[in-house]
Amino acid sequence: MKTQTVTAEKQATYGDYAHQMIQQQYKKLLKLESAVLQDVDPEPLHEMRVAMRRLRTALHVFDTVLELPSELTGKAIAKVSRILGTVRDLDVLSADLQTRYAPHLSESEQKKFQRVLEGMQRQRVKAFARLQKTLQGETYTTLKQTLQSWLKHPSYTPLAQIPITQIVPDLLAPLISCLLLHPAWMVATTFREGQMKILKKSGTQAIDRDLERYSEVLHDLRKQMKGVRYQAEFFANFYGPAYADQIRDFKTIQDLLGQLQDSAVLQEFLVDRLNVNLKEEFPSLLQYLHQLRIELWQTWRPLQQRYLSPEFRQQLRLQILAPQLQPTA
Repeated sequence: MKTQTVTAEKQATYGDYAHQMIQQQYKKLLKLESAVLQDVDPEPLHEMRVAMRRLRTALHVFDTVLELPSELTGKAIAKVSRILGTVRDLDVLSADLQTRYAPHLSESEQKKFQRVLEGMQRQRVKAFARLQKTLQGETYTTLKQTLQSWLKHPSYTPLAQIPITQIVPDLLAPLISCLLLHPAWMVATTFREGQMKILKKSGTQAIDRDLERYSEVLHDLRKQMKGVRYQAEFFANFYGPAYADQIRDFKTIQDLLGQLQDSAVLQEFLVDRLNVNLKEEFPSLLQYLHQLRIELWQTWRPLQQRYLSPEFRQQLRLQILAPQLQPTA
């Protein structure tokens, strides 16, 4: 089947659109490889990690129309993504330590701070060596070659001929349903007056208990929200400004829960990987991390209540039912 670019003049089929979305991510990967290996700027690594995640998401979103070779699997892509992610996570942790957390350290803590950064840099050197080996290795090369071959000679299921606008709501509806049914929306809530209400708790000790109890389910929501956002972005051209606003809302929640997770990851990394005794060596940092998590939890709660609202949930469902007949320019 000949590859076609989606335009306002031609109604794309499901197969056309899937091919275009996959090809976009493939081209981004190729474009970013050299800059990632040069390791001068951390941004190409971030962009390549995102492109790899989007590629994996695209293969999942469009799996009902794609007939792919056995070598082209989400598992293979995930392996490369994890290796990219290890280096990227260290970059983020290091940047956060220097720009966000260092100003809150006491004078005595500042003197010990360099040791922490040096330990983190040693970890990054090892992780980047593994990344280099992966991007120059057989698994990644085979993955690229297989993807390139499929893009030149794509194979589809019979669904490929259906206009994409007839398919979009069917692709998004299960996505929204799974999101709204995620158990994280129910943390620290009660059923009252026919609706779910968040429990209003005062005092940091109560919040500390909730953060400890619900950390895993909140982290899982963050991962699901990221996937929802990526999938929703594939179809942004078929909807109007309200849909774009909703994608931004997904990102806001993803970033908020990400900050919550990142603060916990940083603390765990310092203790487990660098053998730092935070209570004795960095009490100011420990206090700041604790206060940050309290503030993030308090910011999360109104968002949680909004997603529990029956009116909001129905609005979200209805929003995806009427894609535009032609994608916007």
